[in-house]
Amino acid sequence: MYHKYKNVERVKPSGLELVDRLVGVQRVTKVTKGGRAFGFSAIVVVGDGNGVVGHGLGKSKDVASAIAKAIEDAKKEFGKNSNFKWNCTS
Repeated sequence: MYHKYKNVERVKPSGLELVDRLVGVQRVTKVTKGGRAFGFSAIVVVGDGNGVVGHGLGKSKDVASAIAKAIEDAKKEFGKNSNFKWNCTS
């Protein structure tokens, strides 16, 4: 994900105190022959507040598992960006 950018280096998440923030949850609908099938997609940002950040997308039939999948996806690839500062006051 971050291999295209020059100012971002890859970081392993072990040993970091991580904070996750939910960006958004959307309901998606698939129309089938038997009716509508509802699902959810969630976008999450995970970081330590000092420039180490990762983002992930999760999809599932219910909201809680979509968020859990998004957090797992965000923890797979971290990048350290020296220009990025995250305000974790809220």
